[in-house]
Amino acid sequence: GAEEERPRESDSNILDISSNYPRECLTSKYFWIFLDKHISIQRHLADLEKLADLREGEFSTAASRNTDLYERKPCPLCPEEKFKACYSHKLHRHLQNLHWKVSVEFEGYRMCICHLSCRPVKPNLVGDQTLSKMGAHYHCIICSATIVRRTDMIGHINRHVNKGETESRFITVRAPKSSYEVVKESATDVQVLPNHSTPQKTDSYFNPKMKLNRQLIFCALAVLAGERKPIECLDAFGATGIMGLQWAKHLRSSVKVTINDCNENSVSMIKENCHLNKMKVKLNIREQDNNETVGNGEENSDTIEVTKMDANVVMHLRSFDFIHLDPFGTSVNYLDSAFRNVRNLGIVSLTSTDISSLYAKAQHVTQRHYGCNIVRTEYYKELAARTVIAAVTRAAARCNKGIEVLLAVALEHFVLVVVRVLRGPTPADDSARKVRYLIHCQWCEERVFQKEGNMMEENPYQQLPCDCHGSMPGKTAVLLGPLWSGALFNTGFLRRMLLEAVQYGLDEAQPLLKTLICESECTTPKHFSTHSPGDENKQEECGVYIRTPNTSVESYLVHGKRKSEEVLRGIAKRQRAEHSTEHPPFYYNIHRHSIKGMNMPKLNKFLNYLSEAGYRVSRTHFDPMGVRTNAPLAEFKTVLMEYSTPTYVGAQAEGPVWVCSSGCYRLPAHPVPVSHSFLPSWSLTVLSCLLYFEGTV
Repeated sequence: GAEEERPRESDSNILDISSNYPRECLTSKYFWIFLDKHISIQRHLADLEKLADLREGEFSTAASRNTDLYERKPCPLCPEEKFKACYSHKLHRHLQNLHWKVSVEFEGYRMCICHLSCRPVKPNLVGDQTLSKMGAHYHCIICSATIVRRTDMIGHINRHVNKGETESRFITVRAPKSSYEVVKESATDVQVLPNHSTPQKTDSYFNPKMKLNRQLIFCALAVLAGERKPIECLDAFGATGIMGLQWAKHLRSSVKVTINDCNENSVSMIKENCHLNKMKVKLNIREQDNNETVGNGEENSDTIEVTKMDANVVMHLRSFDFIHLDPFGTSVNYLDSAFRNVRNLGIVSLTSTDISSLYAKAQHVTQRHYGCNIVRTEYYKELAARTVIAAVTRAAARCNKGIEVLLAVALEHFVLVVVRVLRGPTPADDSARKVRYLIHCQWCEERVFQKEGNMMEENPYQQLPCDCHGSMPGKTAVLLGPLWSGALFNTGFLRRMLLEAVQYGLDEAQPLLKTLICESECTTPKHFSTHSPGDENKQEECGVYIRTPNTSVESYLVHGKRKSEEVLRGIAKRQRAEHSTEHPPFYYNIHRHSIKGMNMPKLNKFLNYLSEAGYRVSRTHFDPMGVRTNAPLAEFKTVLMEYSTPTYVGAQAEGPVWVCSSGCYRLPAHPVPVSHSFLPSWSLTVLSCLLYFEGTV
C-alpha cells in the first residue's frame, strides 16, 4: 500500500506545477510528452489516436478490462459525459470530423477544438439546480489563452505573428544571458536582444541609426547642465536605457537621471544595463523605503532612478528640468503632461518617428494627430518640423507657457525638436501668435505665411509674390497649416552645443551642428567661425544667459529663485534688441527649378552668385541640394538661368531665356530659328508645328 501511494503523491505534485490544465489533460503517463503544449495541439491525426490508447490505459480498471471493453477507446479531447468510449473506427471518424477538420493550423501544428473542462464556464441556474456547461474552446500554441470561436483564434494567432511572437510558450521566460548582445556606444555598454532593431519583435528596442539623434540630445542636455546644477532629467521611454546611461556616465553629478518605461522586461533590462556600467539603481519613491537608501554627494553621481509606469503618470507626479520624449510613432499624446510640470527655463525635447504622416504620405493621419493640413512639397521636411512645433506650441499655451525653439532637425528616420519653456501668459501669447497658415502656390511652388489679423481679405492670392492666379485657370494656391512661422534655430545655443560635441568627442554630431549654425545665420560655410568663449556675449539666446569674458557663470545667479529668474529675463530682453533678422523660412531645391536643356552651376558657386546679388543665402540640412535664401522665387530663377550654360553649343548665340514675373520660363517675343533652339531635340517638332500654325514662319 505504501508503494502504491508514492506514485500518486508524485502525480499530484506534477499537477500542481501546471494547474491550468485539468486532470484529464495531465496524466502521469504522458504528461512529460506535452509539457510544452496542450494535448489538443498535434501534428497528425494519428497522434490524437495514440492519445486515446494512452487515456484508455489510464482510466481502465482491472475489473472492467474484459475483451469487449478493452477494444473501446475514449476520446482524449471530450469528457465521458459527452462522448462515451467506442470502437476504433468510430473514434477515428469522431476525431476527424469533430476535432481535426475545425482545427487551426500554425507552423505545422493543428490546434484542435477541446471539450474538456479547461475553460471555466459560468453555470446556468435553472430553479434550484446548477447546470455546469462544458464549453468548446481552442488552446493557443504560443500563450496559455483559451479561445472559444475559431475566427477569434485565427485573429489571436495573427496578432502574435505581427508582434513577432512565434515561439510556443506558456510561461514568459526571459532569454538567457548567453543570447544577449553587448553594444557599445559613446563609452556606454548595453545588453540588447538579437532582434533589437525590430520594434514589433522585442520589448527593448534599440536602433543604431538613431545614434545621431542621441548625440544631439546629449549636447542639448550638456548645455543646460552648464547653466544650473544639478538638474533633474527624464528619459520617458527608456527601452534599453542607453540614453539615460550616457547622461549619467558623462555628466555625473550635474544631472539626476530618471529612466522610465512601462514594460516590465524593459525595466529589468535597464537595471541590468545600469549594473553593467557600474551604476547604482534607485527604485521609485514607494519602493525606496524598503530598499537601500542613497546618500548625498558623490554617491548620487553614479545613481540612476528607474521607474515602471506610464510616461504621462511620471510627468504628472514630478517636476523635471529636462524631459525627452521618444515614443514609437507620434508624441502628441504626451505633450500636455510634459508641459504641465516642467520647470521654468527648462528644456523639452521630442523625437517623432511617424514620418509617413509628417512627410505628407498619409495626410489624413496628419490631420488626425496634429490637426494640420499639409501636402507633398519640395520643402516637406521643414513642413514636418514646423507641424510638430505648432503642436508643441499649442500644448504649452494650454499650460500658460511659451516656447523658444532651440533646434529643429528633420532627417530620414526622425524629426527632432528641442524647445525651451518660458513660463507665463505673455510668452504663451507671443508663441501662439507665431502659429499661422501658409499659402502655397501649386504651379510655381512659391509660398508665404498668411498675414496676422482676423479680417478676411478679398483676394488672398495678392499675398503671393507670383502672378500664377492671374495667368493660370482655376484655383492655383492651397492653404497649409497651422504651422510654426518663427525661427527654427537658436544660434547661440547651437554654438554651445558644438563646443560640447567637441569636448565629448561626438564626431557624428559636429558636421550637422556646423551646418545648423550656418543655416541659422543664413551664411555660407566659408564665413563660418567658431567663437571663442570670450566672444559668446555677441550671441543671442532668449531666456538664458550668455557668458562674457569678464564675468563667470555664478555672477549671473543671484541667491533666490525669483531674483535669478528676473536677472535671466532682463538679459534676454537686452539680447532680443540686439538680435539680427531671423533666418528666412523655407528653402528652394536647385534641381527642382533647373532649366531643361541647360547645365546649372555648382551649388557652392550658385550660393556665391546669390550672395553677390545682395541676398542672404545658406545651405540647409533638410535637403542636400536645397538653398535657404530670402530671394523671391523669380529672382532665384533669374540668377539660376543667368549662370546656367546651354547643353548644346549652338544655343549660345541666341542670348538668355526670358523669365516672367511668376518665375516661369518663356520664349522671347522675336522669332527663334528652330535649328538653333535651346530646347531638346524631341521638342523641336512640336515647336515647329506651333510656330507654323501661328503664322510666324
